[in-house]
Amino acid sequence: MAVSNLDMHALFVLGDLRAKLVKQFQSRFVYITEQTPEGIYIAEIDTETALVVDDKPRLELKVGDHFRAAVLPSREGGKFELKFRDIKLTVYGLGDYAFVSTAQGEGIVFKEGNSVMLVFAANEQLQEGLSKTLKAVTGKAAKWRKGELVSFKASE
Repeated sequence: MAVSNLDMHALFVLGDLRAKLVKQFQSRFVYITEQTPEGIYIAEIDTETALVVDDKPRLELKVGDHFRAAVLPSREGGKFELKFRDIKLTVYGLGDYAFVSTAQGEGIVFKEGNSVMLVFAANEQLQEGLSKTLKAVTGKAAKWRKGELVSFKASE
């Protein structure tokens, strides 16, 4: 990927977002959720067993074979692509993500269309109420009513 193909604003905004995501994966337990009108999917990543690769020159983060995040060029000047298993999400910039904080840890909520993805770095492994805890964290940025995303409160 040639960085020169990226709009400078997108490079700084999305590159900073990637750096904050890299920081999430410095935590031992990272939880990824995808919430859609159909329901919620939750996965736990133990960063001690999953190889975390921060490829700064290519603006890419890879975690094991399952998670990838990269800043890529686009017609709009730049995009941030997240892939987790079969889930693919594209963030184009401001308004599509929110930073959330709770007593249990820190997270980033990404929005695309009518679905959201949460990457949550927990202070310690979540043992009980996993679904309830992660829905509450997502709820700090995304409000759902009757299975539909009704509002999203972006950080920037």
